[in-house]
Amino acid sequence: MSTSNAESLVYEAASPIASAPSFPLDQWYVAALGWELKEKPVGRTLLNKPVVLFRTADGQVAALENRCCHRALPLSNGTLEERGVRCGYHGLLFNGDGNCVEIPGQDKIPSKAKVPAYHVREQDQIVWVWFGSEAHPEPTCEPPAYDVHSSGKYLFGGDVYHYDAPYQLIHDNLLDLSHLGYVHLRTIGGNASIHMNAQMKIESDDTTVRVVRHMPNSVPPPTYTAAYPFKGNVDRWQEIEFHVSHLQIWTGAVDVNTDAMDDPERGGFHMRGFHGVTPETESSSHYFWTMATNPVSDPEATKIKVIEQTILTFDEDKEVIEAQYQNMCRFGTRPMVDIHVDVGANRARKIIEQIRHSTC
Repeated sequence: MSTSNAESLVYEAASPIASAPSFPLDQWYVAALGWELKEKPVGRTLLNKPVVLFRTADGQVAALENRCCHRALPLSNGTLEERGVRCGYHGLLFNGDGNCVEIPGQDKIPSKAKVPAYHVREQDQIVWVWFGSEAHPEPTCEPPAYDVHSSGKYLFGGDVYHYDAPYQLIHDNLLDLSHLGYVHLRTIGGNASIHMNAQMKIESDDTTVRVVRHMPNSVPPPTYTAAYPFKGNVDRWQEIEFHVSHLQIWTGAVDVNTDAMDDPERGGFHMRGFHGVTPETESSSHYFWTMATNPVSDPEATKIKVIEQTILTFDEDKEVIEAQYQNMCRFGTRPMVDIHVDVGANRARKIIEQIRHSTC
């Protein structure tokens, strides 16, 4: 199914379904980027669940409830040892399965001395955690692969943002790149009129939304010219693929009339973004991102330049989204008007509602 016409979605609260979860379950959600887990445990709240993440002695990732079963100190306040994470209050030591394996000064370990463990996997330097429903407490699939990180074709870097805003506002922003001409003038923006009138195709099914935007014969934005030796105007593309727990966005450009924008092997300048959007609570989110690029010269310097420009861009997005949410709270449930660029975001919201209610 594809369309270029606007589709409406009311943002006001829907009629509550008593047993509907706050977030879609039976999904792999991003919990961390692999390089975050080093010599200290990392504590995060994910889908309202306090979790501590750490590496075991063999390099595997573990995820436990972030609460010592003795006196409730967060285990993320503790330290890592060869056998697991040690509580920073009275020294109970827990292994990667959540079992207490040592109580200082006490030989007998009570059978109840353990904490819940979550299913966790590391794939392509992305750490995923499974939050299942009662029907599917065990993972029903492997976490998504992302070979942009492992193929060797790209150089990449990334980081984590914390948003004081609901996660679906981040989805909305990423699925509607028409805002680039207004929010990102210093980096990846460009002519606002070209962005608002870009050739756009939208496809969706029960779990994904795909938005493709083409901007032929346009002026390359500052980030592009800083990283690639374009000769003049460019044929520019934006391909966005939404999944419930993450988005993949491939943007880039080629010199005018040198490559077809629908050729999967096209050359030019590429930016491949991974965007893991994980709810913290109903009103806050974690945003795990990486950006990969294909330098044609001075690879490391070009990668650093692209990452620096990406950070500037995401700083701008964060400011806008948090201000938007503050104003939504201020004005309450007043309805909002949809325009043609909202189709992809509205379809994503409908998918999330359907999945939430299907896991009741």
